[in-house]
Amino acid sequence: MRILIVGNGGREHALLWKLRRDAPEASFVVTRPNGGMSDVEALDCSPEDGDAITAWVRNHPVDLVVVGPEAPLADGLVDRLTSLGIPAFGPTAGAARIEASKAFAKALMVRHRVPTARYSTFTSVEAAEAFVHERGAPLVVKASGLAAGKGAVVCPTLPEALEAVRGILGDRSLGDAGSELVIEEFMEGEELSVFALCDGSDAIALIPAQDHKRLGERDTGPNTGGMGAYAPVSIASPGLMREVRERILLPTLAALREEGSPFRGLLYAGLMLTDEGPRVVEFNCRFGDPETQVVLPLMAGSLLEPMLAIARGESLGGWRPTWTGEAAVTTVLASGGYPGSCPRGLPIDLPAELDDDPGLMVFHAGTRRVNGELVTSGGRVLSVTGVGPTLAEAALRSRAGAEAIRFQGRHYRRDIAWRELARDEAFRP
Repeated sequence: MRILIVGNGGREHALLWKLRRDAPEASFVVTRPNGGMSDVEALDCSPEDGDAITAWVRNHPVDLVVVGPEAPLADGLVDRLTSLGIPAFGPTAGAARIEASKAFAKALMVRHRVPTARYSTFTSVEAAEAFVHERGAPLVVKASGLAAGKGAVVCPTLPEALEAVRGILGDRSLGDAGSELVIEEFMEGEELSVFALCDGSDAIALIPAQDHKRLGERDTGPNTGGMGAYAPVSIASPGLMREVRERILLPTLAALREEGSPFRGLLYAGLMLTDEGPRVVEFNCRFGDPETQVVLPLMAGSLLEPMLAIARGESLGGWRPTWTGEAAVTTVLASGGYPGSCPRGLPIDLPAELDDDPGLMVFHAGTRRVNGELVTSGGRVLSVTGVGPTLAEAALRSRAGAEAIRFQGRHYRRDIAWRELARDEAFRP
């Protein structure tokens, strides 16, 4: 079997890691693989270059294409590959609008009564400012388009909300992603990340995780693409997950079918667990990063099996995931300046002995090899995942692994899973 993975970040490295375990005999091709993706064939084109990827697939037979990032999905890469008869895992461009346009997703949820925050959309700075003055803070200001995980700004005060409006919509600080603005009410509660494998009609949820989006410890500082994650989450009870399935996942799939865009692939529901029940913060049309780095190491059964079924247009049938019963914590090592501009090309000291710990996985994201030397090439550089029989042990293993890795300006949070650990009275960090 030959599998092409489109993408080269931490999420794709984790997918490669898992699929290799599911199919040890398979060979893998990766678009511009990062510095940790060893023993793969490199496809030297950007993950966002749909024309080049499609042309390559025409001349190089593959059994499955796994599309990791959101941009090529929104650009219709799966549509192109499917038209060639190539099994591709991921939604069509029409279904990917659930992430590519927050305005579309919000309107869809309102029409189909999927619980979410109240909102308004704007293309005019003046109208958005007037709305902010009228509603007052706190508010959440979001770029409607794709912004690499940096398009949402939580604004506790009125000046912060006005600054976000002027920056995103007025100054176009996020480019065309900010040509339309979504302003939402601020929701109180804990967040939960739910991945669901979808065949267009059914949604099978994987084990829930919790992401840590803020840069600083105890969830302070600016939003990022994610500084760490953990799983499982004790507050995600079986009853809560039934509610998520019945009130959020299945109605959303039905809504997209009604819109003429059935969703086949991985639907990511970012939820807020409010006093009124779970409400949708956002939908993504692909695996999340860094949640993938904790969910997949806990998966005991095959991921390849349902991926192939979905990519071939088949039903998930009676497939259900199985789990190891362990816990996982991942700590993201970021480069100096992240989430802003970051230096590149800095040497990374990654101790070889970390490979000797079977409960420790280092997933690469912003790395590359230069003359055999591992160097930084992005903001989020590495995700260090610890797995253990308890969350406390997994957290300690993750943090110890993170501390052992060195590069100039590296920083990371030492409190990933702090809420969950605080619920465990036996653990004292």
